[in-house]
Amino acid sequence: MREKAIVVSVAHPNDLAEAQRSIDELVALLDTAGVDVVDVIVQKRRRIDPAFYVGKGKAKEIGELAQHLNVDAVVFDARLSPKHVRNLSSVIPVKVLDRVDVILDIFAQHAGSSEAKLQVELAQLQHRLARLRVAPGALSRLGGGIGTRGPGETKLEIDRRRIQSKIVKLKRKLRKIEKVRQQKTKQQRYFFRVALVGYTSAGKSTLMNRLTKSHFKESEKLFTTLDTFTRAAWINGATILVSDTVGFISNLPTELIAAFRSTLMVANEADLILVVVDVSKPDFERDIEVVESTLRKIGAGRKPRIYVFNKIDLLPSRVMLERLMDRYAGEEVVFVSAKTGEGLEDLKAKIYDYYRRWKEGKPLTPVSP
Repeated sequence: MREKAIVVSVAHPNDLAEAQRSIDELVALLDTAGVDVVDVIVQKRRRIDPAFYVGKGKAKEIGELAQHLNVDAVVFDARLSPKHVRNLSSVIPVKVLDRVDVILDIFAQHAGSSEAKLQVELAQLQHRLARLRVAPGALSRLGGGIGTRGPGETKLEIDRRRIQSKIVKLKRKLRKIEKVRQQKTKQQRYFFRVALVGYTSAGKSTLMNRLTKSHFKESEKLFTTLDTFTRAAWINGATILVSDTVGFISNLPTELIAAFRSTLMVANEADLILVVVDVSKPDFERDIEVVESTLRKIGAGRKPRIYVFNKIDLLPSRVMLERLMDRYAGEEVVFVSAKTGEGLEDLKAKIYDYYRRWKEGKPLTPVSP
């Protein structure tokens, strides 16, 4: 049975459009996590309340509404401080979660490999370490379901020392896995390497399947891919290694960036990055900004890249496609539909051009749209 939740957002009066975008994304995240949103509360205020995030009076109203609607959780579209969680939990009689909790929960559900499971558990424990100061009843109230899944779900109330000890052990295990990955990387250094990066659900896995003739799982759900997969693509007789990576999202928890560092390093080690963009989204340029910001955080900000504007089959008209082509004429942008195959030959030609220059020892310089 799916859980039910209320979503709460604090929006600056001058930035309501951005707030709505973030809310829509959180609703999609919750749907992926198996939660139905039964109500959305948007409070317009210029500053968040330092004690209750939305103010004590509003928090009490939300608590009463949660009881009335019989929901399982109240999810805030933000990263709550331990103080906020403690105070909100004192007046809201159900689970109080934030955006980070939801993302971590999805990662816990989708982690497949032993490395991904270790990375998710590490991120969960690091996040929960900051929550140990909440009121005694706040954590025990969590029970099961969203916000509690994953390898560390039975350790919600263990003390700080035990959590820190567990974190050390997890980091040690991940370092061993990373050493194995580094050995594989050394073996691959004689091949031209391409990494697919992009906002979650941009179509990276579909493009991966097209380029490498593989059969990885494709889904419109967010964060379907958590593990890095590398396969060979043959373009004009050249063997090129292509790696898929975990999707990015706005306000990606720092715990996840840190925990998935070795996985994300695939982008750092690549000779060329393909930034896959869902161009059918009206605000796709903001997705690009998020991806670029994340690449800078992991040290891949200067890597050569091609922007793959995907899902052109979902654009309302060919006129819109032509306008976008005119707008980005002369840039390192290729328009494709990974689903239908349109534009794939143009993309392969671009990749091969980079490969040829790499083979000749010529420098590859990054180009931004």
